[in-house]
Amino acid sequence: MRVILNAALRTESDLPAFEALVKAAKEADAYGLRLAMTGRRYEQFDSFETFKANFEHCQKLIALAEPILRKHQVRLAIENHKGWRSAEQAAWMRRLGSEWVGVHFDFGNNVSLCEDPMETLKNLLPYAGACHIKDMAVQPYEDGFLLSEVPLGEGFLDIKGMVGILQRRKPNIPFNLEMITRDPLKIPIFTPKYWATFDDTYSPLPGRDVARVMEIVTKRSAKSLPKTSGLSPEAALKLEDDCITKSIAWARANLNVG
Repeated sequence: MRVILNAALRTESDLPAFEALVKAAKEADAYGLRLAMTGRRYEQFDSFETFKANFEHCQKLIALAEPILRKHQVRLAIENHKGWRSAEQAAWMRRLGSEWVGVHFDFGNNVSLCEDPMETLKNLLPYAGACHIKDMAVQPYEDGFLLSEVPLGEGFLDIKGMVGILQRRKPNIPFNLEMITRDPLKIPIFTPKYWATFDDTYSPLPGRDVARVMEIVTKRSAKSLPKTSGLSPEAALKLEDDCITKSIAWARANLNVG
């Protein structure tokens, strides 16, 4: 069993607690730490300026945390958590240039930022230290598209291909199943607020990427998506358990992952 601990780092005042966690991870012989630093970009921010300020704040915090990680020789993997497009995160990792800071690669999150999952993988592959393995399904809706985690093998992601690419590059990389059972997320790409955080120079979102994702939404639209609204707690728990069980069974039959 390999253990990955969740870390928290919001402000500089969190650094002492962060170092205490790093020390505990070292003592426990944990594989590393995982950190999510943003919410959903198109919901969290109302303007490009607020997005940019937050992104720069995140980079400053990691620059301060890196010496702690290096001192204790504990690796930190920062998840692509619907906050940054993969090219932005990859450029940040190149600038940082630390063997102790990388990416916790999520297979599907960047679909919400109009990225083909294979493009996300290509950009983040050199920095991937661990993974959230998942499958995704989509449907159109009036303001854009709906996005849901679904059991492995039931979505549009090339799971086998992505796992193969990761394992050829990093044979021992751990895969953590993240099967979130909930109502579909709304990705409102046809609204002004969605586009407010993009800038043609600093943070572009090319039209070809939007077209590619909308091609997937149109041609690979799911007949149905998981929903929990209206379910009793017992029924919601059973649906979640069923989705996890299906995912594990599919992985055992189709993948060689640990």
